[in-house]
Amino acid sequence: MRELIDCHVHTARCGHATGTTAQVISAAVVGGLTGIVLTEHLPLPDALNEGGSFAPDDVGFAAYAEEVREYAVRVRGTDVVLGAEADWLPQRPDAMAHQREVATAAGVEVILGSVHFLGEWPFDSPDHLDEWDRRGVDAVWVEYFETWCDAAKSGLFDVMAHPDLPKKFGHRPARDVLSLYEEAARAAAEGGVMIEVSTGGLRKPVSEIYPCPELLATFCRAGVSATVGSDAHAPEEVGYRIHDAYAAMCEAGYDVAAFPMGRGKVRWVQL
Repeated sequence: MRELIDCHVHTARCGHATGTTAQVISAAVVGGLTGIVLTEHLPLPDALNEGGSFAPDDVGFAAYAEEVREYAVRVRGTDVVLGAEADWLPQRPDAMAHQREVATAAGVEVILGSVHFLGEWPFDSPDHLDEWDRRGVDAVWVEYFETWCDAAKSGLFDVMAHPDLPKKFGHRPARDVLSLYEEAARAAAEGGVMIEVSTGGLRKPVSEIYPCPELLATFCRAGVSATVGSDAHAPEEVGYRIHDAYAAMCEAGYDVAAFPMGRGKVRWVQL
């Protein structure tokens, strides 16, 4: 039987999910997972925070970190790793510096890098979809991947989450995207960062794993290691369709998935 892991999980502490830390970890244990990385969102500036992360002056992140560390010691049979999800915000270096400070102070072991904003625009928010029509789908995809590549090469992240996030609501470019995919794979390889194969997209309007098969195969050919995650926002979503992520990885040419454990340590899971 395949070993199951989930490297992208949220709790109610982030403000847009349900379930306590205990409930989320219990779901992993009951589901037979041998590893889970809890990845709450690091603080965002008030101007960018729509209820999906801790506020800049919120002490809740430190409490979250302490709680995860306690369970990491107590739980047997399932590795519990303290992680965090950080936003790439090149237009707000002060905010990124604050995220790093919070993560370092809390002793975060694994940092997921995410591109949710192009400038100040949260392009994957259902409340801001009109901007897609104004900018044009092709232009958004190009800008996104340019931004994503900068993030991947920054050295700030261990894993890049949901790599082709712009497809979330079904926005597909008319232009050829192979060059974008190849640039992304080169950036990840150059930055020494892993990518995430996320089943979260299966719960979104696009109904597809992030990244798509062609992009995932491009990462594999470039020698970029991959983790798997559900992007769970409720206990019942922990481990969501991870077998499908494994199948996608095998089809793309991978034979192992990475379970990052912090401080450069990785446990490899056979697919």
